[in-house]
Amino acid sequence: MPGIIRTVTDRDRQHQRISFVELNGAVMTALLDGDLAGASAEAGAALTGFFLTDSALWLWRYRLGQMAGDPARAHWCGRLAVCGPGGAVVGHGGFHGPPDDRGMVEVGYAVDPAFRRRGYARATLTELLRRAAAEPGVTTVRASVRPDNVASLATIAGFGFTEVGELWDEEDGMETLYEAPARPPGSLPLSAS
Repeated sequence: MPGIIRTVTDRDRQHQRISFVELNGAVMTALLDGDLAGASAEAGAALTGFFLTDSALWLWRYRLGQMAGDPARAHWCGRLAVCGPGGAVVGHGGFHGPPDDRGMVEVGYAVDPAFRRRGYARATLTELLRRAAAEPGVTTVRASVRPDNVASLATIAGFGFTEVGELWDEEDGMETLYEAPARPPGSLPLSAS
């Protein structure tokens, strides 16, 4: 089983615990092959059909392409978001890649619809921000959100993100770009962690 990165607490949601487990190439390949049982065995956690949706399959294909071009990207790209002692996989999160020339990384995360509206997106984002702050060379964290995505806008609220522009994304359409300074774990606002 790939290593667990760390456990975080989302104080706003009755101390739910999220652990990240690396989503390696073997897991993504099994998912692309439609082998949910094999992917689950490789990951060491029970994955759901959420990991086989069209958008998820597009992501696994894209991430495998990134990793083939630069194997060091695997460290940045994908992690399973696992909740609590039972180990339910509630979603996934990671970065679009390593920091760029100015030290910026972009977060990406998704929560399985069966687990939405329980604070898991906020807990996942909290851990991604903590991880970014702990990485040498990361100075800025970016989030890109469609203007009509009310849930994602609510998730990033309170984390110190500031609107910095817009971007047309071929997959998602027009997105608003938000950035926040990478901060040490103890300096996240209390309302966000």
